[in-house]
Amino acid sequence: MLSSPGGRPPTRGTVGELGEFGLIRELTSRITATPAVRLGPGDDAAVVAAPDRRVVASTDLLLEGRHFRRDWSTAYDVGRKAAAQNLADIAAMGAAPTALLLGLVVPAELPATWPAELMDGLCDECHVAGAAVVGGDVVRGDTITVAITALGDLHGRDPVTRSGARPGDLVAVTGWLGWSAAGYAILRRGLRSPRAFVEAHRRPEPPYHAGPAGAALGATAMTDVSDGLVADLGHIAEASKVRIDLCTAALDVPAQMNDIGQAVGVDPLQWVLTGGEDHAIVATFPPGRKLPARWRVVGEVLHPAALPRVTVNGAPWEAADGWDHFRGDA
Repeated sequence: MLSSPGGRPPTRGTVGELGEFGLIRELTSRITATPAVRLGPGDDAAVVAAPDRRVVASTDLLLEGRHFRRDWSTAYDVGRKAAAQNLADIAAMGAAPTALLLGLVVPAELPATWPAELMDGLCDECHVAGAAVVGGDVVRGDTITVAITALGDLHGRDPVTRSGARPGDLVAVTGWLGWSAAGYAILRRGLRSPRAFVEAHRRPEPPYHAGPAGAALGATAMTDVSDGLVADLGHIAEASKVRIDLCTAALDVPAQMNDIGQAVGVDPLQWVLTGGEDHAIVATFPPGRKLPARWRVVGEVLHPAALPRVTVNGAPWEAADGWDHFRGDA
């Protein structure tokens, strides 16, 4: 964890004591650039190279008490997670992440270390994805809110959308499924282990490389698993006007996840099928396409039929299909 990179002394006082421009100076001092950044923070806007002449853009919000809790996650964790879930959206279009913008709402009494460590997390996750924080805005408010805009470049490729799946295509996944949901279940019970699952919830690790790699492999449709495998494949099925059937025998349920499920009274397959926030990449590929070992074939695309558009082992999935901000619990 890089709470004070480069040996920088820890930030002191509160956000209110730093003031708006002091806070901005503190945050921007932690930013490093990449070759794509032609002009970073300090002007009216940043300038980011877009060799493709098209910019892929995505935005997201994290609200304290809804998307994170400070007693569960450090500010650094929140920064890593906020960046990851947005940069994964860029990768899921087949693009390479290039830049990230931060909008931050914080109370004046918040210790200044919190936004400073948040920025460290954002910058470190951007480094993993090959991107950079290029600017943003801060404002005073009662509830900590982190608003992210992520940008990416297609490098001459066509974007891979949700609407290209065709009957006969394979459905394949790369990355973790259900780990974040299992970690959330652990935290809700006041526990902190097994640590690997808790950390998966606090700091997801999207396979950023898989987005552009999937595009190069001929993916016909693609998305990241943010709301749950069934729900996110439902978006592909709806946009493509097809049905998708998943095979549970092809899904990976680690032994330790089984143990956690038994301990908390949950079928771990439910986490794998409907747990979000792992930000694995799921894509459809033409039939017969040979895929690298890191891609696991978990289903097939079928001709459209009556709803539901996604089935599991040929039958409707009766449990909730994934996360809905206006339906799920905080």
